Order: sequence, then structure tokens, then C-alpha cells
Amino acid sequence: MVRLTSGDDVAAAAALLEGVARRTPLEHSRALAEQVGGPVHLKCENLQHTGSFKFRGAYVRLSRLTAEERARGVVAASAGNHAQGVALAARMLGVRATVFMPETAPLPKVAATRSYGADARLHGADLTAALEAAVAHAEETGAVFIHPFEHPDVIAGQGTVGLEVLDQCPDVATVVVCTGGGGLVSGVAAAVKERKPGVRVVAVQAAAAAAFPGSLAAGRPVALSGMATMADGIAVGSPGETTFAHVRDLVDEVRTVSEEDLSRALLFCLERAKLVVEPAGVAAVAAVLADPAAFPPPVVAVVSGGNIDPVLLLKVVQHGMAAAGRYLRLTLRVPDRPGSLAAVLSVLAGVGANVLEVEHERTATRLDLGQVEVFVVLETRGPDHAGAVVTALEQAGFAPTED
Repeated sequence: MVRLTSGDDVAAAAALLEGVARRTPLEHSRALAEQVGGPVHLKCENLQHTGSFKFRGAYVRLSRLTAEERARGVVAASAGNHAQGVALAARMLGVRATVFMPETAPLPKVAATRSYGADARLHGADLTAALEAAVAHAEETGAVFIHPFEHPDVIAGQGTVGLEVLDQCPDVATVVVCTGGGGLVSGVAAAVKERKPGVRVVAVQAAAAAAFPGSLAAGRPVALSGMATMADGIAVGSPGETTFAHVRDLVDEVRTVSEEDLSRALLFCLERAKLVVEPAGVAAVAAVLADPAAFPPPVVAVVSGGNIDPVLLLKVVQHGMAAAGRYLRLTLRVPDRPGSLAAVLSVLAGVGANVLEVEHERTATRLDLGQVEVFVVLETRGPDHAGAVVTALEQAGFAPTED
């Protein structure tokens, strides 16, 4: 039978982290509060050392190794955040660290891991392959394998986020937590439920990588057959036995969010909260934005990490703008004569739409003689403005269709 982490376990971890981990700020979000109908705060673990909560659990785990274990070194597998947490904790404690990362790991995360002094090795196409390589390395060398979530010390360390939430927002009613393997939500739930059992704890997974709903329905950890999400930090194929038990017994609800929800939330954090957040780190905010009425206030949403590849950031911002109705893709058929395109652009300028792309098509068989098909990508101020743009084009006789 799995022993659940206790409030005392989390308190002991907090003592170890005193003066080591940052006590991250709790920021009120007026924009979210207006939607929820009460106070909403963001727990900014994206401002933690290494850019995510993972440092907490890694440091607690490594600090409790024996002298003999430290001498053997440690090994981990991670897509990025756990790698950086282990690397920094190892450097602070004087332990040699090797980290296996998928070949697809974002280059900034690989570079950061190496900058903390770890031997970062790229292996395999996904985290599963990197994990297998890390376990094999541990068996071959005797290095201690540091699991990203399936260990009581890691769970207790992550649970210190929950203790800080209770101190910073004593009247909290709902805590919303991004969830992959479940280490963070397990620790937060253990800390919160012991001190305030009435507080609702909600785990949030990416719908395209949600292992907990099926596992809870089956009554045991069940591996996903595949995953496809931009939120690589919570793309975990199966919960562990320990985290499964914590979520089953302590977490009130598991919700999922779509890729569009994640994109919209990331854009929201950039524009309204002035926070740089990675897709995995914004899952809790995405859940609140997607269904504000489901979260009794005061609400604390844990923003779990901010290590985003700038290339991905650009793509996600564009995706988020599209999901928020701020990109409009239209096809129009206009007469093939001088001035037709200028007339279209004049209408768009008149309603304040920003033209990002324009394409002509004259030779398609679907077109009548004397017709030109014009494809435009526009930036708008939102759904209402997009509707006004379409109306203006219709009134001008261009009969636009949305792509």
C-alpha cells in the first residue's frame, strides 16, 4: 500500500528549502477575477530558480542522499525542467549529474542544463527513450536515478508550493494545478488538504496527454498509447503508483484543456499578467479561462514554469491569437481588372484590419473567366472586430468566406 505524503513531510521539505528556493510571488489577476466573480491569484513558479517548480523537489531529493550515494553521482531523464532542477541542485550540493534528454528537447533547455554543470546527453525521439537510457546508465554506473515525480522526497518538495499558497492566500477556496506525472499536484494536495481539508484541489492536464482520467477510471495507472501536445512539460504517458494514489485520494477533480485553450492562456499571461510562461506551465490558467464558473473563488492557479523556446513562443502566440479570434483568414472572388485588389484593401483599411498576407489565384478551374480569387490573412482586435470586417466586405460585394 502506498504511503501518502503528509503535511509534516512537506513542512520538513520546506525547512530544507528555506533560504535555498525562492518564495515565489502570488499575483492577483483582475482580468481573471472579473470572469470568475471573485479573487483569482497566480502562483508564479515560473520565477523559481531554473524557471520552474522542479527545483524544489530535486533539491530535497538530492539533499537527502547519503554521502556514499552522492559520491556515485545522479542521473535523470527530462524534457527540460526536471533536468535543470536536478542540474542546479547537484551543483549546489557538489554532486555529479548526468541528464538524458530527448533529441527533440528545446535547445534553450539543453543549454541551460549544461550551464548548471550537468552532463546533458541527447538520446531518443521522446522522453520514454531518454528515461530508458537514464535507467540503463544508473544500472551500468551505480549513479542514483532521480525520478521526476515518483518519489516521496520529490513530492514533498513540490508540496512546499502548497504551503506557500496557504500562507499567501489564507482564504483560498480552490487551488488549480498543472499536472503531468502528478508530482506537483500530489504534493500540493498533501499540504493543502491536511491544513484546510475544505479547499478544492483541481488537477489540469493537456487533453492530448491526459493519463489520469483513464487511470482513475480503471483504478490503476494506465499508459497512454500516444501523446501530441505542445505542452511537453506535462506530456507524461502514465502516472506512477505513488502519484496515482495521491490524486485518487486527495485531488477533487481532474480537468483537461485543449491546445487552443493552452495557446489562449499563454497569450493571456503575456498580455494581461506580463508573465512569460511555457505551455505546460499555463495549463491551470487555461482551465480557469475555459470555464470560469467551475472554480469557486478565491482561486489560486499555479503557473508552474516559464522555460519556453522562443521559436515555440512565436508559434504559440500566433496560435493563441487565432484561437482568440484575432487572426482572420478569408477567401474572396473579385473581378480580374485593375483596381480590384486596391478596392479590397481599401475596405480593409476602412475597418482597421491589419493585412498580414495576400495571395492571388487566377488559373484555378473553379474560377469563372474574368475572376480572381484573393486569399488574405488579417489581424483583428477580436471576434467582434472580425465580424465587422466580414460585414464590411459583404456590403462591398466581395462575398468573403472564412478558411
